[in-house]
Amino acid sequence: MDRLFEFVVNHYILVSLFVAFLLAILFLESRRGGAKISAQGAVNLINRDEAIVVDIRDRKEFGEGRITGSINIPLNSLKSRVNELSKFKDKQIIVADKMGQHSAMAVKQLNAEGFSNVVRLNGGVADWRASNLPLVKK
Repeated sequence: MDRLFEFVVNHYILVSLFVAFLLAILFLESRRGGAKISAQGAVNLINRDEAIVVDIRDRKEFGEGRITGSINIPLNSLKSRVNELSKFKDKQIIVADKMGQHSAMAVKQLNAEGFSNVVRLNGGVADWRASNLPLVKK
């Protein structure tokens, strides 16, 4: 540990550049997937009928528990089924996945298809469940 401190002191310019690049990468990666919305923010929009939830999990996971009123379009078939969402262009689209890891790709695809008001559910359905919000089971 003493040698690390010595390295930082002796090469402060190199270390400061490393930290600056690391922060820039983290900032760009966090913004790349689009805006996030909390579970409570999503509930508010859904209750006011201002948003629609697109669940990109596979059918099996969707059947185990889904957000009320959500539409299931798995991520691998989103590009071919995007026309199903055309009637919701005036509403906010909330993309939900299992844990919030793959929703950024779906947001990018929807933005490329002309949907401008798309956000991702922060933490996915796992965060929704952890917040003790209801899930519908079929």
